[in-house]
Amino acid sequence: MQKNENSKHITKFAFLSFLLFSSLAVQAQQIFSTNKYPITDFRQPLDITPPALAGSFGEIRGNHFHSGIDFRTNQREGYPVYAVADGYISRLRVQNSGFGQALYINHPNGFTTVYGHLQRFSPKIATIVKNLEYQKKSFEIDEFPDATLIPVHKGEIIAWSGNRGSSGGPHLHFEIRDTKTEETINPQFFGIAIPDNIPPIIHGLYVYRLNGKAFNENTPKQAIAITGAGGNYKTTAPISLTGEVGFGVITTDRHNGMSGTNGVYSIQLELDGKTIYTSALERFAFEDSKAINAHIDYPAYMSSKRSIQKSFVDPGNPLKIYSSLVNNGRINFNDGQPHQLKYIITDAKGNSSVLPFTVNAGSAPSVTPAIPAGTILTYNKVNEFNTDEIKAVFPKGTLYNDLNFNYKKLPKPASSNAWSALHQIHNRFTPLHIGFDLWIKADALPENLRDKALIVNSNGSSQGGSFDNGYIKATPRNFGSFYIAADTIAPRIVPLNIANGKSMAGLPKMAFRISDNLSGIKSFNGFLDGKWILMEFDTKSATLWHNFDERTSPGRHTLELVVSDIKNNERKYTISFFR
Repeated sequence: MQKNENSKHITKFAFLSFLLFSSLAVQAQQIFSTNKYPITDFRQPLDITPPALAGSFGEIRGNHFHSGIDFRTNQREGYPVYAVADGYISRLRVQNSGFGQALYINHPNGFTTVYGHLQRFSPKIATIVKNLEYQKKSFEIDEFPDATLIPVHKGEIIAWSGNRGSSGGPHLHFEIRDTKTEETINPQFFGIAIPDNIPPIIHGLYVYRLNGKAFNENTPKQAIAITGAGGNYKTTAPISLTGEVGFGVITTDRHNGMSGTNGVYSIQLELDGKTIYTSALERFAFEDSKAINAHIDYPAYMSSKRSIQKSFVDPGNPLKIYSSLVNNGRINFNDGQPHQLKYIITDAKGNSSVLPFTVNAGSAPSVTPAIPAGTILTYNKVNEFNTDEIKAVFPKGTLYNDLNFNYKKLPKPASSNAWSALHQIHNRFTPLHIGFDLWIKADALPENLRDKALIVNSNGSSQGGSFDNGYIKATPRNFGSFYIAADTIAPRIVPLNIANGKSMAGLPKMAFRISDNLSGIKSFNGFLDGKWILMEFDTKSATLWHNFDERTSPGRHTLELVVSDIKNNERKYTISFFR
């Protein structure tokens, strides 16, 4: 019986693929998935019609690819969210930031669906979540219930849409993941249909003069003028190039109706009729998502927020979204001949745009690039750098390219809270895939501040840190300039609707705003008449609140609120009030 069902899924998917992509050129068969995903198992998670997206799968975001699709909810919260298929709640997650409140459902077909930024859970799920929070005495939970605890059925209301966590506005974040590998997959491969007959937009074409060197912020690049619309684009004149080059494009997509500016599905580059580069955002692993900074021209993004997608692949880039690569997308134009190139940009519905252009190659001998002077960090091994005042270790996998590393010791910052010189560790235009270990010597640090010390960057943002054998050690995730500071100040608590002796009768909750000056909030705990109560927190607004329930009977009550930061500075707020 299972074999027959799988055969149905494969047949239906093959038919849908034919409908979507039959109009594309033969080369496009290399772009679109050959995997057979079920296309009739899942319904839409919302009943808003027609569905519209505020964010597409794989769209370029800061430091990551977007891991799902964002359904628009008409700028408001409270739409019913439905289980897209039978299954069971496999994960219950409540966070201060991130997804805020989220549900994960495992389905019998081997896939997991994820629903994020929820306003509230259905009553049966909400009761279980609240009991867990009281049991663990924690607002944040990340629980993996047994398969028998919370079964759900296709079309069952599991929650209501919201704006919790790190959401930029009301919407539903929806994902489909491979249950076994936990890779996230483009939901449009599963029949989650979004009306779309609009081809992608190509905004810009760029050429990079690589000439055998590693790409970095000093790589010469040139914007090439293009014109066009409606899927057909062209350059205004042939391009003359000599030597090894790479190309890049700025491209976005829209769909029918209330569409945001979304990302494209695939980028394909042809040279004289042969594909030399393809990127396709079918699926990716979360541990690779930060490599978006190798996929794009990171220096351009950091300096001007331009999202230029490179069509050449750095050697340390771990993403598995590439195929049909020839010389990693680097092209040598040294034969004195004209060459025909063409970009084919496609969205997840199969709409495509093309940009053909001609390159007139010069004639020049191959040049062996000179080895730069200085400290070279190699992308495929562990690297170390030491001076009398700092130590830095870069694990294998930190870099996307070999790096001509720069370090400078700068004067101590003027702040009275600076306890070392400022150490410039390379520059902000080189992305890192993972963090590096940094030690700064703490000779000037008073002994009584050792447990309060941390490393901050030149903007005053904490990188964390702890005392380690005469140094303060932290693990920054980006290059920059760093020094030692100390956090001795307790968090701040500001009551919003409560005061000592106030009657809270008729009010649904008590609310506060909390903040910390440096290391960040570590914990918050409320005690009502000596018993722990659930305090909920929203990072965006820095608002902390407690919803009154049956635990707060009429009469006089004493509240104690305790907020601690990462360096264990603690603030208490104690009052009496009436209900």
